[in-house]
Amino acid sequence: MANITIRNLDDDVKTRLRVRAAEHHRSMEEEARTILRDAVKPGRSTRNLAEIARSHFGPDNGVDLKLPPRGPMREPPSFD
Repeated sequence: MANITIRNLDDDVKTRLRVRAAEHHRSMEEEARTILRDAVKPGRSTRNLAEIARSHFGPDNGVDLKLPPRGPMREPPSFD
């Protein structure tokens, strides 16, 4: 097993980690291991926000929004 040291951890982050660990009845060290293990586990989704939104609200799920036609852009303001 490997070891890791995390320097310059904000006090607030450490406090939240301690509280989270207590809520899960684990040590801070075990809670950190669990968080890291979940964050890098294989098969984790790499989809972006648009892909996720489309998967929930796209035409395949009964949502077909009609977009208004786009017209020409207005002229930018002049500061002369």
